[in-house]
Amino acid sequence: MKKRMGVIALLALMMIFILPMFAWAAEEGIDTGDTAWMLVSSAIVMLMVPGLALFYGGMVRQKNVLNTMMMSFICLGVITIQWMLWGYTLSFGSDIGKLIGGMDFFALNGVGLEPAGTIPHQLFMVFQMMFAILTPALITGAIVERMRFPAYLLFLVLWATLVYDPICHWVWGGGWLAELGALDFAGGTVVHISSGVSALVAALVLGRRRGYGTERMVPHNIPYVVIGAAILWFGWFGFNGGSALASDGLAASVFVNTQIAAGAAVMSWVIVEWLRHGKPTVLGAASGAIAGLVAITPACGFVTPMGSLAIGLVAGALCYFAVSYAKVKLGYDDSLDVFGIHGVGGMWGALATGLFSVEAGAEGLFYGNVAQVGIQAISVVATIALAAIATFVILKVVGAITKLRADDEAEVLGLDVNEHSEKAYSV
Repeated sequence: MKKRMGVIALLALMMIFILPMFAWAAEEGIDTGDTAWMLVSSAIVMLMVPGLALFYGGMVRQKNVLNTMMMSFICLGVITIQWMLWGYTLSFGSDIGKLIGGMDFFALNGVGLEPAGTIPHQLFMVFQMMFAILTPALITGAIVERMRFPAYLLFLVLWATLVYDPICHWVWGGGWLAELGALDFAGGTVVHISSGVSALVAALVLGRRRGYGTERMVPHNIPYVVIGAAILWFGWFGFNGGSALASDGLAASVFVNTQIAAGAAVMSWVIVEWLRHGKPTVLGAASGAIAGLVAITPACGFVTPMGSLAIGLVAGALCYFAVSYAKVKLGYDDSLDVFGIHGVGGMWGALATGLFSVEAGAEGLFYGNVAQVGIQAISVVATIALAAIATFVILKVVGAITKLRADDEAEVLGLDVNEHSEKAYSV
């Protein structure tokens, strides 16, 4: 009996100390369910970077696979530091002229465990960090097999600072596009149009790979591509769903819309390819999935499942033609079709948001609001303009400091050996 009373007394004492902690947490506005969801979302968005490394690595020739993977993987180091020191504050610091954030969060000053909505401020910061890491990694698909690694590192820091951070502030940090009413739930303009357009400019500045158009440049490992695409698809649920910033009905809706658009784009790409060439390909199915995921990204929190279906169906076919015909006609060497999928898919997704949105006060054209299409078009044009001009200038500056492109001998030997003194395979 005494033992039982002692246990009861101990439990009562624990409750006296623990209950105020729960009350403090409630007062502070931190929701544990939202926090748990955002921790998971941040982690799986991070997983998209090695997924992208596999996706891109499988599509290049064997002699360049490690260099290609390294160009994605190194972003986890470089952009983590850039974002922590000045990238986050330029994106989400106090607004300066609706163009850029102030330096109040420099080196994460003032970024602690205080609430940002219903999650800790540091968690919001690190979730956004994963977006900042992935976006420049996407560009590498256009410049692989010919850009020198030292030049790429310098480009990476400058591009993140002068292109990604300002556009992020415009859309998500209280900048002029947000004030205009532009809709971009998870990164159609901020991530995909900016990286896709920059990839095209980089491909044009660097020029074609040695032997392009005369030598066969086929993917060396399609299973890598499929595994990478699967990881990216999985990560996209955190990418899009996490952008709800809460574990709620909106996140569930985003999850559903993301899956529907991706599945629809797989089918439309494969069907068009089948009709044009007589056989469907695994590479086509993987590419279609990414096209659908890109296109639904800006719209996923604003549309219905039927809107998602339409966006995905158009994305698969549209990106197929951009990759298969536009690139051939124009003659540029975007090695892994970054512009054709991320650039074109992102533009379609941003404009389609203006067609299919059911967001209260920002309904799309099909729900009676013509103006939203114009607003979305302005956001697309503004993103293209900054990304194209700034990327061109950055590459010229980097080229004046260090050589941009590997020489002919290095391209023939392969950048794995030339840039890293490694080989992917022992035989």
